[in-house]
Amino acid sequence: MADVNIKINGMDVSAPAGSTILEAARLAHIKIPTLCYLKEINEIGACRICVVEVKGARTLVTACVYPIFEGMEVFTNTARVLESRKKTLELILSDHNKECLSCVRSGHCELQTLCQEYGVDNAHEYEGEMNKFELDASAPHMVRDNNKCILCRRCTAACEKYQSIGVIGANNRGFKTAIGCAYDMPLNNTSCVDCGQCINVCPVGALYEKDNTADVFAAINDPTKTVYVQTAPAVRAALGEAFGYPIGTPVEGKMAAALHRLGFDGVFDTNYGADLTILEEAHEFLDRFTNGGKLPLITSCSPGWVKFCEHYFPDLTDNLSSCKSPHQMQGAMLKSYLAEKNGIDPKDIVTVSVMPCTAKKFECKRDDQDATGYPDVDHVITTRELARMIKKVGLQFEELPDEKFDDPMGEYTGGAVIFGTTGGVMEAALRTAVYWITKDDVNTPVEFKEVRGLQGIKEATYTVGEISVRVAVAHGLANARELLNKVRSGEEHYDFIEIMACPGGCINGGGQPQVSAEIRNFTDYRAKRASALYQLDEAAENRKSHQNVSLNKMYEEYLGEIGGEKAHHLLHTTYVKRGLYK
Repeated sequence: MADVNIKINGMDVSAPAGSTILEAARLAHIKIPTLCYLKEINEIGACRICVVEVKGARTLVTACVYPIFEGMEVFTNTARVLESRKKTLELILSDHNKECLSCVRSGHCELQTLCQEYGVDNAHEYEGEMNKFELDASAPHMVRDNNKCILCRRCTAACEKYQSIGVIGANNRGFKTAIGCAYDMPLNNTSCVDCGQCINVCPVGALYEKDNTADVFAAINDPTKTVYVQTAPAVRAALGEAFGYPIGTPVEGKMAAALHRLGFDGVFDTNYGADLTILEEAHEFLDRFTNGGKLPLITSCSPGWVKFCEHYFPDLTDNLSSCKSPHQMQGAMLKSYLAEKNGIDPKDIVTVSVMPCTAKKFECKRDDQDATGYPDVDHVITTRELARMIKKVGLQFEELPDEKFDDPMGEYTGGAVIFGTTGGVMEAALRTAVYWITKDDVNTPVEFKEVRGLQGIKEATYTVGEISVRVAVAHGLANARELLNKVRSGEEHYDFIEIMACPGGCINGGGQPQVSAEIRNFTDYRAKRASALYQLDEAAENRKSHQNVSLNKMYEEYLGEIGGEKAHHLLHTTYVKRGLYK
């Protein structure tokens, strides 16, 4: 496509035909501010923070949706433009809860940053009536505070376009417009799947996860409790961002050191639970595949996806793997195997999971997630909550030494760590399943790159001896819906499917450090986080889950056979055919 030549602030700029002023300016290293704009999902030009002057135009135009044309002259920093942006910010603040000091987004709020840049200290000129809204804390994973909402609609776009759910939208009109559910029903009464993608894209503090850090601190300070913590694969790929590290910096060692210093009695790695999941899930797949079981087998590691399936595809719940997710499996083993090994009554153990995922807050309260008679996992905190805990106790994260996780649930293979990105569960399962078929650990493949990458739906066929297996991978629930509609109609046939609720997988989970629109729109931050996990995989001494020495020892000492009766009792679960709004 031919380039278009324009001028921006008197400088010659060339950009591909069809580009917007915002995109062209970016190529010229000129930042135009935005609030509502998210590339490809929320291009509505509503907030008018991005206005610029175009020579010959009567009014200021919105750079995020205004296409460039040959010979166009654009001005991004005139007095008229700067005054318009400042006035828009003041108008937004006139109906905004300005208790910034106690806001969870203070210091990394996009609105706050713009107000600082444009010299907006208070909106006295526009003081008057303000909307007052009740908080919606009905959902298990998050709180909605419309008193801080700026009506950018980024949350509704994420819910509808990323996830194809659309349980939130604009209600009422004019000054009374508010983002909410149909008929203003509480979020928990809808088919929300707790994925938290709306939180991830919110530019302010209107949406945030329910904070469970006080419960965790209370448990740590209770002398009658033994408190174990585990951290998911994707946490190590993003936690550093909360402390100024570049996106995609793995901080596994410092994270383990921080957790030790927070006072936990045992610091373990959910990667161990991921390896455990692969042994059970790969066994389940081969059993179904060879014995005429229900196919395709669909992975069950993502609780947002599982709830989506229960709501929207209840006819496919029998296709879900019965395996619990890795952190639930590991929680069950902490309260059974490790409790027995250390002589501790499971009622006196508190298990805490640090997850990139807000849906895990719902998952740990599900039925059939209490193998010992007590919850497998007592508390789930997000990557963001862990960062706040570290800061609260004054740990200088960047100065901490690199430390290892505790034994025996600290060992992991490369197959486990890639669980955090789309395609990772499939690839890890294939590594072990192929070995079990061939019994050859030297010549069997380690990498299955066809299922890697950020393409929405990936397909591949693998042939091992006389066996051919057709697999598919989807991430983001809109892609999952498209894939499963083809399965349901018979248009496509697969043997094994991996689905992650969040676009990109757990690396972009609803509990990960929030990324500003500026980065989302122009940087592939998901690929950078995924790269951190693949680096750890490549560096691992063992890269296949069945090579986890301490895990094999646990089967020998405690669980018995993979997929056996004891393993099934502790590590597998059941599902609910919810249907819509049930």
